[in-house]
Amino acid sequence: MTASAFFRKKAPSVFLLVLFLAAALLGAAPQETPEREARRAARQKRAESPPPAETRTGSEPEWKIIAQFYERTEERVFARGEVEVHYGDLILFADSVEVMLQTKDVRAEGNVVLQSATDVIRAETLTFNADSGLGVMDGARGMAQPTMLFEAARLERRDPRTYALQDARFTSCSQPVPRWQFSCSRATLKKDDYVAMWNPVFRVKNVPVFYLPYISYPLERRSGFLMPQPNHTATKGFELNQDFYWAMARNMDATLKLTFYSRKGLGLGFDYRYILGDGTAGNIVFRSFFFKADETGTKPGPAFIVRGRHSQTLPLGFSLTGEADYNSSFDFLREFDNDFNQAAVSNRRTQVYLSKAWRGFHFNARASRFETYFPDSGRSILTTYLPQLSFNSFRMKVFSPLYFSFSSSFSRWRYGWDDEFEAGLERRLQSFSLTPVLSLPFSSIPWLTATAAAAANINYYWQSLAPDPENPERKVIVDEPFFSRNAVLSLDVLGPVLFRVFRDKQGAARVKHIIEPSVSYRYDSPTLGAEKIVTARGFFRYHQVVYGLTSHILVKEGEMPRERLTFGLAQVYYLSPDQSPLSLYRFEGKVPRLSDVSSYLRYFPAAKFSLDFSAGFNPYHRSFSSLRLGASLGSPRDNVFLSLNWFKSISVWQDEPWWDRHQANLSGRFKFPRLGLEAQTDVNFNLLRRELQHMTFQLLYDYQCLVIRAGFMYFQYRSEIVPIIRVTLGGLSGSEGFLNNPRF
Repeated sequence: MTASAFFRKKAPSVFLLVLFLAAALLGAAPQETPEREARRAARQKRAESPPPAETRTGSEPEWKIIAQFYERTEERVFARGEVEVHYGDLILFADSVEVMLQTKDVRAEGNVVLQSATDVIRAETLTFNADSGLGVMDGARGMAQPTMLFEAARLERRDPRTYALQDARFTSCSQPVPRWQFSCSRATLKKDDYVAMWNPVFRVKNVPVFYLPYISYPLERRSGFLMPQPNHTATKGFELNQDFYWAMARNMDATLKLTFYSRKGLGLGFDYRYILGDGTAGNIVFRSFFFKADETGTKPGPAFIVRGRHSQTLPLGFSLTGEADYNSSFDFLREFDNDFNQAAVSNRRTQVYLSKAWRGFHFNARASRFETYFPDSGRSILTTYLPQLSFNSFRMKVFSPLYFSFSSSFSRWRYGWDDEFEAGLERRLQSFSLTPVLSLPFSSIPWLTATAAAAANINYYWQSLAPDPENPERKVIVDEPFFSRNAVLSLDVLGPVLFRVFRDKQGAARVKHIIEPSVSYRYDSPTLGAEKIVTARGFFRYHQVVYGLTSHILVKEGEMPRERLTFGLAQVYYLSPDQSPLSLYRFEGKVPRLSDVSSYLRYFPAAKFSLDFSAGFNPYHRSFSSLRLGASLGSPRDNVFLSLNWFKSISVWQDEPWWDRHQANLSGRFKFPRLGLEAQTDVNFNLLRRELQHMTFQLLYDYQCLVIRAGFMYFQYRSEIVPIIRVTLGGLSGSEGFLNNPRF
């Protein structure tokens, strides 16, 4: 039976039932009396009248009270039923409100909501003074900006910025049963500053986890202790990191660090950051470590690390920059730094440089010290500049199409192994150079460009090489100045550029293939006194031809072309091989004339995928001298990100294995937004030694106001596995590790 047929059939019965119920309801209704009718008329009149407003004389704010029922007796107003009270910037909602107009005292009960320009607090009852804003709330609930939610059995507002709470709870979770919270016997909340809690108990899902006698929680940038971070490793034992954040001023802060290792000792440090305005800013990182005595009773000396950068704008348009990355021991760095990229690179760097650029010119002054440590040999190469000055010009038009430019420099440098420095046998030189250049560019033909240039190298050296009196076959550095000069001629040609456009069936251009051949010629005239010049690796004369070919494939996507594939080849042919950089090597008793063939390929099949490949091929040994492959999928912000880098280099001209490298690196992130889960990994593998140097893997679970990290870090050179177990509470800052955490 259909619905319409059912209602047609049952309509008489339904109609009788409705009439019966209506009669019963009318019979049950109370009889209307004159008093009842009068009260009903009064309620209707109040509902139709505008909301009442009480106005005080003078400059005092105006009272505005809206309610279903209100009554005024002299200076007292009582209202109930969806009451809304306005006074200045305060708005109060409640079931019932009593207002003393003269003293401004207010009492509210039932579903109380007090709203000001900066606060919204709910309560069961409220007693406060509207002028001072001071008062007491029972059963209060609210939010301390920016994200801290609180509840309190009793809340007292002591001044416009300070609240005292009793039997309170704090959390940044919005669930009915918070995933974590602090409960305390009493607390002080200072708006936009901090929450101080006495006898706080940290709970996860109402389960007590730990107790503290006191804790201060910053609501904004404020000095205070950060959440401690414990850990444990097999080699260092129990680890505890405790940081203190110091908000020194609005434009500078510092983090004081204390780290304890039960098997190693005690680490101290600080991170200092500052912004002083007018382009002045910087940061300093300092770490020091005091070792315990080992099992043999030997106590290593203290170790330290200093890293920092400073930049500053000076008068007259100058800028000053300083950088430092120095450690007392590379072994200490490898043992304690959890950033593999910094621990594996054995470099020390300190430099300060002053620069200025203005129309047509550039000036730079630098003092620097660089050190590279070779773990296999236990030695370091040092290079120092004190000072290194340069003053250069950009190209200036003499007359069309001739241009003039110049470069000049003055430097004092030293170079050598660390033991040579200790013995005073390092290479050293003080020199001045001036190079004026005349260039003649040509671009009149669209598919061909060329630039011819002539330059002069003018040099003055304060030191020179001379035969050793004790061993004539050996040369030593002597303080005998001399002057040298030579000329340089060059010609760079790009083209003829060839291209072809491929069209679709509708005749629209879709693919463009471009071929760009290039050739460069350089001639250095012989340098007078070249055998006297002090250099780090030898003095070379460049008489050569560089030739190459580049191929581009562009695909039109929409209105814009996009490069999909680029491939290039290049090689150098030395016309004077006996004075070239290849003069250091021999093949079948002769100096080679041809350099390695260098090639590269860049492929972009899609917006989120790229492939880079480069190779160097030695034509004499018929083997690859270098290979590099890089591939990436997505970006670090995507749900899927994968990066692969592989590199191999071989010393084809020299039998020195420490120059050989064969390395692979894999980094990846995989996010599962619906699950709040993210997997991260970073792997470094030494293919030459067939050993895993470093691996980091961790899972990150973002449970709204609770972030859990779990995983491990493996360091081959430490023979150590470092666990990663960290819980981050929403809005709470935690202590960091002694040096750096994983790069995620």
